[in-house]
Amino acid sequence: MRSTPGLLPPRTPAVPVVPAHWSLPAGPASVSRARRAVSQGLPDGCPPRLAADLTLLVSELVTNAVRHGTRPGEEEVIEVVLWPSDGHYWLAVSDPGSRMPALAAPGPGACGGRGLVLVDALSAVWAVVPRRTCGKTVVAGVPLLGG
Repeated sequence: MRSTPGLLPPRTPAVPVVPAHWSLPAGPASVSRARRAVSQGLPDGCPPRLAADLTLLVSELVTNAVRHGTRPGEEEVIEVVLWPSDGHYWLAVSDPGSRMPALAAPGPGACGGRGLVLVDALSAVWAVVPRRTCGKTVVAGVPLLGG
């Protein structure tokens, strides 16, 4: 950048953080791959609690996407996106399925149904967003500073 002597250089905007994006095969092995990817995608010095919460969130969301958002035997893809913005880390998990997830209240003897309960407890906000072409995305935001 050049500047004229005696004049302040033009102000350049800050470059926004580029979201981390992973495309994973829709299978059980992708759950651990997603956990590893998110863990490695966080910056050095990330608070351990934030890293643990995001790792648990991606595990639950990818598990749900594999179990309920794909068809067995199909070569489908699950997408995971992670980015910081507005004082939160945002995590989005997309799958091709049309079945929309809903928060449930499983009984103490239930073997499943707690994934979205954990998502609800760990995130400041979460939503299910239909995709334009097919499927849906579950987006969850976790505050950068305890909250």
